[in-house]
Amino acid sequence: MRLFRAMDVSASGLTAERLRLDIIAGNLANANTTRTPEGGPYRRRMPVFQESRSRGFGSFLEALSQSGAESPGVQVAAIVTDDRPGKTRYEPGHPDADENGYVVMPNVDVVTEMVDMISATRGYEANVTAINASKQMAMRALEIGRG
Repeated sequence: MRLFRAMDVSASGLTAERLRLDIIAGNLANANTTRTPEGGPYRRRMPVFQESRSRGFGSFLEALSQSGAESPGVQVAAIVTDDRPGKTRYEPGHPDADENGYVVMPNVDVVTEMVDMISATRGYEANVTAINASKQMAMRALEIGRG
């Protein structure tokens, strides 16, 4: 049933946005981490989303017209590390300070992370709204069948 395919697409969006929120939370939690197991300060992480199948729009329409076609959606292709350098701060008493007293801080910008968090939250809410609309359509279709 095509109605459940719409729910599958929204469910993949919910999963992707939840992972995005988890990554943002990790970035914010490590905004002041100057030492990591890899060495050096924490590096900001970002998810890369991609369509869950790599067909064009024409193939998408053709697949939807077939009864057993898989649902399109979104998936996380990778989690990449931001290679921009972090800011340096003068803190001579810090354990990770260099010989001149400067500490390399993580490249996490709290304002950017908060904007990304709002965007991810809005995306999550949009997918919840789409699922609820699909459920309402299914319920109305069942009511039509009863009457």
